Amino acid sequence: MELQQMRYVVAVAETGNFTRAAEQCLVVQSALSHQIARLERELGARLFDRTSRRVRLTPAGEAFLPAARQALDAAERARAEVAAATGEIRGRLALGAIPTVVAVDLPSELKRFHRRHPHVRITLRSGASEELAERVRQGTLDVAFLGLPVDARPKGVSGRELARGELVAVVSPAHPLARAAQLDLHDLSDEPFVDFPPGSAARAQSDQAFEAAGVRREVAFEVTTVDFMARLIRQDLGVGMLPAAFVRELPDLHVLRLRDAPARMEYLVWSRFPPSPAAAAFLSGLDLPA
Repeated sequence: MELQQMRYVVAVAETGNFTRAAEQCLVVQSALSHQIARLERELGARLFDRTSRRVRLTPAGEAFLPAARQALDAAERARAEVAAATGEIRGRLALGAIPTVVAVDLPSELKRFHRRHPHVRITLRSGASEELAERVRQGTLDVAFLGLPVDARPKGVSGRELARGELVAVVSPAHPLARAAQLDLHDLSDEPFVDFPPGSAARAQSDQAFEAAGVRREVAFEVTTVDFMARLIRQDLGVGMLPAAFVRELPDLHVLRLRDAPARMEYLVWSRFPPSPAAAAFLSGLDLPA
């Protein structure tokens, strides 16, 4: 069993196509197919069901894929550790971030890191806090920037608080409440809301505050991205709740300050296991207070 064979299996599983996998791996398709067939003979099981239309993992392939990815990650980590021992940072840096992170200027940090370590392959995944924390626990992400209720702490990862702030209500300039100087949550009880899905950390920040204030509200529109939320609010379809430090990114919407505003924090997490050389370099290079 060879690492190259594992790379071919992972590529086929991810692309769902032998031709695209061969292009991704920079080999001819016949060579890729031959190596996968050779591996299947060694394992004594077919890894893929092949038809004229699609390629799917067999149960044996489903069992093999996670171990193959782990082996490839371990090999890449070994190469990166050797390079770090000679004074060069190489390998992969897999980051995750909520769309509303503001405690760190992430694009600027990534630019600075890339200039210092040009041989590191950087990937970034945007998503919900709970999904990103789980990916850090699983090891598919090295570092993630989250937004959480102030009493929340992700389990199974190392982390630190970056900043605390509050949420504000956001409406279209044409909304009747746009003329109000300051409100509280009770003033919003009759308004339809645009918010994130229930169970998400972003939704919990608002839900906990409304519950504490004894206010029932209707979330008419559940979305997964800030961009879609802003588009609905611009059409005067509802009220949104967003971090006060982030709303400057949406200058065409009107901000309502709340006397009993929900609190939130931005939180940085990384693996509880020793970080890779690239992840360690990124964490040490962040301009964060001790």
